[in-house]
Amino acid sequence: MSESEHIAAAPPGDPATHMDNEDRLRPEFVARVLDAVAAGDVATARDLVEPLHPADVADLIELARADERDGLVAALANLVDADVYAELNDFVREDLLDEMEPQQVADIAGQLETDDAVALIEDLDADDQQAVLERMEPDDRAAVEEALGYPEESAGRLMQRDVCAVPQHWNVGKVIDYLRSTAELPDDFWEVFVVSPDHHPVGTCKLSTILRTKRDRPVSEIMVEEQTLIPVDMDQEDVALRFQKYALVSAAVVDGQGRLVGMITVDDIVHIIQEEASEDVLLLSGVGDEGDINEPIRAAYKDRVRWLIANLGTAMIAAFVISRFEGTIERLAILAALMPIVAAIGGNAGTQALAVTVRALATNQLTGSNRWRAVGREVSVAVLNGATIAVLLGLGVWAVLGSETLGLVIAAAIFVNIIVAGFAGVLVPLTLDRYGADPAVASSVFLTTVTDSMGFLAFLGLATLAGLGR
Repeated sequence: MSESEHIAAAPPGDPATHMDNEDRLRPEFVARVLDAVAAGDVATARDLVEPLHPADVADLIELARADERDGLVAALANLVDADVYAELNDFVREDLLDEMEPQQVADIAGQLETDDAVALIEDLDADDQQAVLERMEPDDRAAVEEALGYPEESAGRLMQRDVCAVPQHWNVGKVIDYLRSTAELPDDFWEVFVVSPDHHPVGTCKLSTILRTKRDRPVSEIMVEEQTLIPVDMDQEDVALRFQKYALVSAAVVDGQGRLVGMITVDDIVHIIQEEASEDVLLLSGVGDEGDINEPIRAAYKDRVRWLIANLGTAMIAAFVISRFEGTIERLAILAALMPIVAAIGGNAGTQALAVTVRALATNQLTGSNRWRAVGREVSVAVLNGATIAVLLGLGVWAVLGSETLGLVIAAAIFVNIIVAGFAGVLVPLTLDRYGADPAVASSVFLTTVTDSMGFLAFLGLATLAGLGR
């Protein structure tokens, strides 16, 4: 029996009908659901989708064509709940929300944790935001409005307002009774924050510690005073770095006066790490910070074309360098075939150094204390790489073209260009970072200029000095 026949024959609730070995929805399963919706067989579509996790339902919606999504969501009805919207890609979610009435969006936001509700609402237009907020419950609305008052991508936007905090004069028994009786606890938490009378966090108690301690023991005796506090205006990337550095599961968020205002948990940080890593890769590639297969074509065009225009400018610089050696190229046409090798290898070497440096800057591995050591390291690696490639390329050109001089010229040129590329690959992002520019955004443009121009200059200049083509 083929895989498609097996899927068709298996019962709808069988996990084999929808997931492959890498936990992705099978194309056959997606097609089966969409075909059922298109045929008006809503019952079959719902039976197929019901066993899915909210994240998988979100994947299903994203895999559907844009013109199929509204019908799919309508057919699945309550299976597309608030948790599904929280998992959706930003562009897909925004398209779906645009088709909803403000009350529907408000109902979805009201079922989410504050941080997820903020993520849902913050991308709406100002008028739509206000319309949704007006229809939310007062408490939920106040929490979301407070979060929206903080800078984008800050701890204030990321944090949960619902925290478990107790005064330090309580004993363990009273804390346990409080945990069992109150309805104001967050859905997920791993520690209890201990606060002073003015609501400053003074320590934390793990739930496991509380459960293993006798009821009459004061909280102040079992709490851990040392804790990592997150300022409410801290950038989310810095928050993620703190979680990574100190292996945090959760952390208290404090306002400017040091009062406890919320908490951040590691499940939110996982998303942030993924977002920031993706953003750096996209920026380094010149496709903007929102590069996504669901991004509208017009937006993708605007993000990418400006960097292509910038690259066009750098290419003109390289073309100018080549034009200065027009006579040499005319006399020995083989130089035109070999030039791209020098530029391309230098560009690849520079990109390697650039990727390592940008990552080190993003993770705070590279600071003012070790920047020159990093420069020296990359130049050393470049010298070794340059020597190896120079020998291989020089011998290859000599063997194929029979010119010892040409082999020596291209070997020397590639050696020089790889060293320059390694130096530029670390120095360009360091310089941009020092002057407050994002090294992931503009580094590649400057690097391309350096490696292309220096590669052509070294190769053609040395060829001219060596008298090739006379």
